[in-house]
Amino acid sequence: MKLLEELQVLLGDGGLLTGDDVSSRAAGVWRGDSLCAMAIARPRNALETSKTLALCSEHNVPVVTQGGLTGLVHGADATPKQLILSLERMRRIESIDPIQRTATVEAGVTLQALQEAAEEHQLAFPLDLGARGTATVGGNAATNAGGNRVIRYGMMRDMVLGVEAVLADGTVVSSMNHLIKNNAGYDLKQLFLGSEGTLGVITRLVLRLREAPSSQNVAFVAFSDFQSVPGMLKRVDRDLGGALSAYEVLWKDFYRLVTEAPASNQPPLAADYPYYALIEAQGNNDAVDKQRFEQVLEGALEDGDIVDAVIAQSSTERQKLWSIRDDVEQTFRYGPPVVFDVSLPIAAMEDYTAGITAALDQQLDNAICWIFGHLGDGNLHIIVQTGAGDAPKHRKTIEQTIYGPLEDIGGSVSAEHGIGFEKKPYLHLSRSATEISLMQSLKAALDPRGILNPGKIIDLPGSARG
Repeated sequence: MKLLEELQVLLGDGGLLTGDDVSSRAAGVWRGDSLCAMAIARPRNALETSKTLALCSEHNVPVVTQGGLTGLVHGADATPKQLILSLERMRRIESIDPIQRTATVEAGVTLQALQEAAEEHQLAFPLDLGARGTATVGGNAATNAGGNRVIRYGMMRDMVLGVEAVLADGTVVSSMNHLIKNNAGYDLKQLFLGSEGTLGVITRLVLRLREAPSSQNVAFVAFSDFQSVPGMLKRVDRDLGGALSAYEVLWKDFYRLVTEAPASNQPPLAADYPYYALIEAQGNNDAVDKQRFEQVLEGALEDGDIVDAVIAQSSTERQKLWSIRDDVEQTFRYGPPVVFDVSLPIAAMEDYTAGITAALDQQLDNAICWIFGHLGDGNLHIIVQTGAGDAPKHRKTIEQTIYGPLEDIGGSVSAEHGIGFEKKPYLHLSRSATEISLMQSLKAALDPRGILNPGKIIDLPGSARG
């Protein structure tokens, strides 16, 4: 094929993978199937990315951009007629400015690598998620990743100051702004953040860093009813004076799953309460912050806002409490899961979760529903399985049950994972027809041939599907 011959010349040795070098790779971190594509192009910089896209546009070949492949909505899936553009060779941390508190990086840099580089300057990049060692900052930006500390620092969108991106025809749009305040016309980087590679390929970023916290306090608490959960959230957010950095809530069944054998986590609290929360605060004075944290927890116990609590006394104990929240892999003991990531008003959560649980019990034999998540920012993760281990066979029924109620309560079918291919049929539940039409207009303007990640988020008539 002429395109592949041209790409081989452009990208040089190791720059283009075909055949077994493609199929021997996994399609995703959480998946067992093999990668599928015409070939994998691995540019080394924005110029090679630009020339690669220009060639693909000329030959009308669809392109799927891939980062760390840690996504959960099939947003980076490709077909044999599509070219994968991998940013795995673009991993330079170009500079860290400790005065401006910014990092300039290539899109293939892993989240963990950036975090560690920032720490060397007593700074922090606050985005954090379980796949930090594999997920790339370009992928984080393209999907507007969230993670554990959104309640304090916001989504990835709130941490990006500047972006360099390449359009479908190879045009390089450089908006590498280093300023927190820059109100000069349209903020063009926002077009690419959260667009999942459908409007352009992010190649470089300017990211906002923060002063590294010098204290961290973590507690695990229990509640007697759901009304106490948001009440405690308001209390700790107010009384900790802005230091609250995470508020993670676990429903009882999930807590038992991750703290009872064969799970390796030890339960810090009795397992007979309906709700639990992991509370984290970050500050800059160990003694003062610890005292205030303990006082807030003691006051909540005395007032009955919580019914039990344990406070970590060391970094090891903090890690153990976080491992309880993060041990999602325990769900795989019950067979293939169907995973959801929804957002909704906190006041609606009790009725919503009770409703979907009851509906699943009626529709499926031996339905299992695990619920946990970043309740502090309105995000719940829901994992559905069946006793027979055949949940994926019932995917459509399960999806309709989980997504259906969200439209009427102002919820979203995607809190932080994106839309990709998997959630596209349900986008209309969270976005109006006018909004979707505007998305299509933007797509048509920036990618008129529809070659960038076709079939994801929205469709355009006559687009290149592959």
